[in-house]
Amino acid sequence: IVKQLWAYIRKNNLQDPSNKRKIICNDALRLVFETDCTDMFKMNKLLAKHILPLEPT
Repeated sequence: IVKQLWAYIRKNNLQDPSNKRKIICNDALRLVFETDCTDMFKMNKLLAKHILPLEPT
């Protein structure tokens, strides 16, 4: 999931050019992260709100 999210961020030029660790949220990311911008370290925590652990098989 994170790998695909980074691909989306790069494809849509959502990294701050002066600080590549900072992500500028577009409308779609704003719905997920509930913020206008975040950094790469906080991104995983914000994303985790939407992901449930797998059930053991």
